[in-house]
Amino acid sequence: MSIPQESIDMARVAGQAATDRLAENVIALDVSEQLAITDIFVIASADSERQVSAVCNGIEQDMHKAGYKLKRREGESDARWILMDFTDIVVHVQHAEDREFYALDRLWRDAPVIDLQLDDGRPAHH
Repeated sequence: MSIPQESIDMARVAGQAATDRLAENVIALDVSEQLAITDIFVIASADSERQVSAVCNGIEQDMHKAGYKLKRREGESDARWILMDFTDIVVHVQHAEDREFYALDRLWRDAPVIDLQLDDGRPAHH
């Protein structure tokens, strides 16, 4: 079963918002086969608690502008791993150390990676 284009569009908005706020290693995983509750996990990392919060605020802002509603946001207190639930997609923004430790990428390695075609703002090298 393929995931709805709307979910991919949402993941693109979230991924681009994270990239625009200098998040690193932004990936999207199709978890629709493994989970009934959501289609895509977007995972990003940041180097400090302050940046984790800034990335999440930026994602929330850009998603809201695009018309997507945040259902739930968790992990705010220590800002090491913030989960943002937009129903069709779930965004995980983790402190780089926590991302390495919890290894969501490895845990979900069987899930297909979705190419979000993100623009990192740097000129392309040919």
